[in-house]
Amino acid sequence: MDIPWVEKYRPKRLDEITGHEEIIKRLKNYVKKKSMPHLLFSGPPGVGKTTTALCLARELFGENWRENFLELNSSDERGIDVIRTKVKDFARTKPIGGAPFKIIFLDESDALTSDAQNALRRIMEKYSDVCRFILSCNYPSRIIPPIQSRCAIFRFSPLKKEDIAKKIKEICEKEGLTIDEKGLDAIIYVSEGDLRKAINVLQTAATVSKHITDEIVYKVASRARPEEIRQMMKLALDGKFNEARDLLYKLMIDWGMSGEDILVQMFREIPNLDIDDRKKVAILEAVGECDYRIVEGANERIQLGALLAKLGTLKDN
Repeated sequence: MDIPWVEKYRPKRLDEITGHEEIIKRLKNYVKKKSMPHLLFSGPPGVGKTTTALCLARELFGENWRENFLELNSSDERGIDVIRTKVKDFARTKPIGGAPFKIIFLDESDALTSDAQNALRRIMEKYSDVCRFILSCNYPSRIIPPIQSRCAIFRFSPLKKEDIAKKIKEICEKEGLTIDEKGLDAIIYVSEGDLRKAINVLQTAATVSKHITDEIVYKVASRARPEEIRQMMKLALDGKFNEARDLLYKLMIDWGMSGEDILVQMFREIPNLDIDDRKKVAILEAVGECDYRIVEGANERIQLGALLAKLGTLKDN
């Protein structure tokens, strides 16, 4: 059985990583010197933090990288006991095969409890001669300052459109797929800078057809076309409530979208509306209020219908 494409096309070396040129350049210097401080990788999901850590370990340790590399997901193992047992036991032993140090990679480390982070700080200090830590997180503000001050911080931003396009075209060529420009633009749109999501959407679309179009991409990703979201908002702003509501229900039924999905896309399309900035601010405020109510448990259709009605009152403002 074929493995997921995310794993199949995961880079093995730093040179193969998509984007983040400045970060990769700095990490290559660590490899060259066979020395590195503790590292903190921060950024949104799917931009290459875990892959970069794995590639760094491979290049530092060569064939012995698995023996000198411990990966833990802090979302699953987030308590102080894990830090005191698994992490401490691995950190206190000497590296294998002549490696200068070991690496412990703590993925999603912002999920660690406060007690666990304080215990981790002490271990980082005590065993720094034989072990280095790489912490990966989405929200660096949740990492306590004493740990942040002990790490070199690398901030991973969402991948650029051209980087995602290059990788998607490369995978299509290897998998015998064809993709048109609209299909490629659709994958870039739904992925929002997340390469992992882009590859997963491509693999799902490939099960439907060997020729990837925008219609297939939006369907498998359960996303509406941007122009449909804009049309719905424009109808509401023009006071055509019934037409806007009909389009809303069509999106929810035909595309299988949740209320939160629709609100996220509305938020992304507000800057593209041909209206003055004051109305954009009012729409943004209304979308935020609607999102809060849905998260608190209110009925999606009622709240989205109320949102469209509220947009209609902005017509003469």
